[in-house]
Amino acid sequence: MNNPRLAGRYAKSLLDLSIEQNNLEAVYADMKLLAQLFKGNPDFVVMLRSPIIASDKKQSVIESITADKVSKITTLFIRLLVAKARESNLPEIAKAFIEQYNKMNNIYQVRFTSATPVSDDLKNEIVNKIKADKALETIELETAIDESLIGGFKLQLGDQLVDASISRDLSDIKRQFLNNDYIHRIR
Repeated sequence: MNNPRLAGRYAKSLLDLSIEQNNLEAVYADMKLLAQLFKGNPDFVVMLRSPIIASDKKQSVIESITADKVSKITTLFIRLLVAKARESNLPEIAKAFIEQYNKMNNIYQVRFTSATPVSDDLKNEIVNKIKADKALETIELETAIDESLIGGFKLQLGDQLVDASISRDLSDIKRQFLNNDYIHRIR
């Protein structure tokens, strides 16, 4: 079902239309709301992708969920997707729209994963440090907790990943012992 080219085209069309209608910020907020909905409710995504459920039923479910929460452009766009039997691509289209909007406005997504929750002060320090090091103006920081890291953190900016976790250090040490790296240095 994943079709990034199709999602990109629909997202670009919606982006252009929302710019033309001077409604870009509202549509962006709608797409963020939909992305949160898809992320938090996988059953909803399964329903959208189900070939068994009729399109009119999907349309009524979508409209009941998004009623008075999204703009008219977004509502009409979703109706168009359902009419064209493309509602299964709505999660990818929302994601592609957000990515295109962020690229257009120089907004960079940063994902910070740690073993324990981080304070707001630390989040601000991370954002300020990245802004200073990378000369970026706008950063959206997303935090996550992964106890398997044991300690340390993972920081992802685009396709760059900094893994400063204890679990990574332990796996490196394990690999070195399995490869007998230390025995060769002793002789």
